[in-house]
Amino acid sequence: MTINNLFLKVKPIRYYAIGRDFLNAPHYLDIQRKTNLEYSKSPSRTQVINFLLSLMNNDTCYLEIGVRNPEDNFNQIKANKKYSVDPGIEFEPNPVDFKMTSDAFFLKLSQNDILSNSIKFDVIFIDGLHLAEQVDRDIENALKYLKDEGFVVLHDCNPPSEWHARELYSFLNTPAGGNWNGTTWKAFLKWRCSPSVNSCCIDCDWGVGILSKKHQIGENIHSINSFYEFNVLDKNRIEYLNLIDFETFKNRMKP
Repeated sequence: MTINNLFLKVKPIRYYAIGRDFLNAPHYLDIQRKTNLEYSKSPSRTQVINFLLSLMNNDTCYLEIGVRNPEDNFNQIKANKKYSVDPGIEFEPNPVDFKMTSDAFFLKLSQNDILSNSIKFDVIFIDGLHLAEQVDRDIENALKYLKDEGFVVLHDCNPPSEWHARELYSFLNTPAGGNWNGTTWKAFLKWRCSPSVNSCCIDCDWGVGILSKKHQIGENIHSINSFYEFNVLDKNRIEYLNLIDFETFKNRMKP
């Protein structure tokens, strides 16, 4: 037995050696670089949403699904009427209009138990549970209550690595640490293949996905990546997500 193997039998030394190798691995360092790059991008989702609302000619109506701390986004949104939905799992004070899940909200809305089932929103921002099945359901429900000229906006559509796109948030011992985009990208990609909407993803703030019934922001694509494998997305994300910068998006929105 070598002296190195002998030392590695001592738990603190072994843990140190494994941790050192992990933190200095090229893959770990590359994920850290991608994370830092994402933090440096602009604009924020708030700025994107406010830009969309500024395009409307009449009084605006805004809905936010998944608020957490309203200081992060909701309170900064400039709309004439604003409504917020959150069950309060991640932010205990939960100062929102509707303290419930998005599924419960849309069910009550459809039954005319809250607001009015004839209400239509200019922008609906989806930033709730970041798992594809839930996001897909939120998109489907949101489109029912969206004005023809309105927008559905989604956060976390462009995860920089498979660690950011993991299903389980609570497992933090990954190169992505506490940064988590979940599998939102899968739901967005599904709707990218739908002929019922136009779509694009702005390359900022972890990927701000936008869906529109009317505006020509990006044609739908044929069904691809049927098994939703991350490595396939990673090689084709510009095409699959219709990934564009904010200036390009603004130019597409010009009359």
